[in-house]
Amino acid sequence: MENPDDETAPESETTATPPPEGKKRRWRRIAAWTFGLLIGIPVVAFGIAYVLLDVRSPQEVLAGLDKTVVLQNADGSELLKVVPPGGDRLFVPYDAIPPKLRDAIVATEDPTFWDNEGFDLTGLGRALVTGVGGGSGITQQYIKKSTGNEDATLTRKFSELVLATKITQQQTKKEIFESYINIISFGRGTYGPASAMNAYFGRKLDNSMTWSEAAFLAGMIQSPSVHDPYASTHEHAMKRWSYVMNKLVARDYLSQAEAVTMTYPEDAIQAPSETRAGRVSYEKYHIKQQVLAELEQVGFPLDRLRGGAMKVETTIDPRAQAAAEKVVKERLQGQPEHFRASLVAVEPGTGAIRAYNGGGWSVHDYAGTPYGTGSAFHPFTLAAGLKQGVNVDEPLKPPSEVDFLGETFKFQDQCGEAGKCTLREALGRDAQGPFVDLAKRLGAEAVRNGARAAGIPETVDGGVTLREKDGFLIGPGIAVGRYPLRPSDMAGAYATFAAEGVRATPHLVSKIRDEHGEIVWERPSDQAPAFDDDEELSRRIAGTISRVLTTGLKDRPAALKTGDFEFNETGDNAGGWAVGYTPRLSTAVWVGSDEPRRMRDAAGEKLTGKTIPAEMWRRFMGDFHQGLPTR
Repeated sequence: MENPDDETAPESETTATPPPEGKKRRWRRIAAWTFGLLIGIPVVAFGIAYVLLDVRSPQEVLAGLDKTVVLQNADGSELLKVVPPGGDRLFVPYDAIPPKLRDAIVATEDPTFWDNEGFDLTGLGRALVTGVGGGSGITQQYIKKSTGNEDATLTRKFSELVLATKITQQQTKKEIFESYINIISFGRGTYGPASAMNAYFGRKLDNSMTWSEAAFLAGMIQSPSVHDPYASTHEHAMKRWSYVMNKLVARDYLSQAEAVTMTYPEDAIQAPSETRAGRVSYEKYHIKQQVLAELEQVGFPLDRLRGGAMKVETTIDPRAQAAAEKVVKERLQGQPEHFRASLVAVEPGTGAIRAYNGGGWSVHDYAGTPYGTGSAFHPFTLAAGLKQGVNVDEPLKPPSEVDFLGETFKFQDQCGEAGKCTLREALGRDAQGPFVDLAKRLGAEAVRNGARAAGIPETVDGGVTLREKDGFLIGPGIAVGRYPLRPSDMAGAYATFAAEGVRATPHLVSKIRDEHGEIVWERPSDQAPAFDDDEELSRRIAGTISRVLTTGLKDRPAALKTGDFEFNETGDNAGGWAVGYTPRLSTAVWVGSDEPRRMRDAAGEKLTGKTIPAEMWRRFMGDFHQGLPTR
């Protein structure tokens, strides 16, 4: 019998394989459809958005900013109100804007503004490569403020580009710039250049404005709560001013020869009016500025908060804050007038700042200013050593002289008559020699890493910490606590020891609610093992340091380390520290002065960390823990 497949097999083979030309046509059709969709969908979406989206006028935007923002304590009670400046928002027409200010803003914020189609393709491309944030020029910034949408999302960025194109086609560049400059915040509750000029320099806006003043105001636009010299420091504000001046030179608005003749206008910059008028205490002003700076960093600048009449829940414990202010005032009463102090208390394990006292003398925030720490830095060196297996109870004879990174340190009688002491004993004695020797054995990088692991930040106000002024080298100063750190940094880093090796970023903002009480932002937890990925090792390192630092409050165990910062090898100190903790709270106290000088108290006694700072620490911690069970 014949196989029935014999007849059909050749035909089946022929029909099963389509001609090569047919395959090509099919793939060409698929490619054409795919390309069409890739091009067509964005074009259609762009067209729909172009028709539906619109931009509010600057007058409408300003009207919506006339709302009060409430800062609350952690228990929901009112801390303070950020009240709108009311009539201090004069609309300035384009022709009344000083050309120097206009040029400084364009050079810094959007150098292609006068020629682009609403956005800078180079800046946009850079933003797409590095993330959805950034890359916004003047037109886009105006749209962001006008719509009130500052979320870092691709949807917002797309809408921003559509509106930037639309407004550029409908308005002149002068009109866009006029609208923009009148609704942006320059800080201190100001909107527009007229109120900013009055707030910072105390005079009217006109063409007498100098290049130096123009560069200062232009530098305020990005993160004004951070760049205000009375919120940070004049040193930080000067860096921002120099950045703007360099942009003016690079964009040919100024020659290099002209720029070098100009100086940062430090003496002309006024203190904030709310403190001059006594509407808020200096202690609360410092908290407010720190909160606003933190809010800017998480995407909620003041104008966004005002537009939504938002409430900000801070971490401040009103009882702890009252105790912090009381202790500092009472202990410095009767001391020389140049004595200054600050106190910061952080909750271990969460990073919540429960008390923040930057001082009640002026708008200068002493809690947010870095100072040399002296031997209060040694626990970080010890943490680095413990990670490498150092034994804190091994008797050592420290050398009388240590050469470390090009500097020679000399010591006398560091360990008493025995001549030998353990690192545990050396820490209690404030003996520098054993820790300089340990730093040399570990290496400067390892010591720095120990401090970083505990929570000392990489940068403060744009400057790198724990390095020389060039921002690169780690010098011998790291062995003796010479590099300046803020009291808030020290309280946060010691909190890591208190939390058994768990690090959490110190912060003042916990939640933001809209006018309906709905939570629009909540701080995520960032707890992490500090000294090693191995949680048990991190816990052991922190536990050892806590046992080494064991001291005592009246009714509970506590850890405390003091430190001094010597003034110019005079034998007297320029400042003193007391930093320590219980499982409930980590507190840093600093005492010093505005300018480095020999510090002696009212009785003529030398200031050390063991005197006034330690007394303040014990009083505050005693008040805070009163009635609380021992952990």
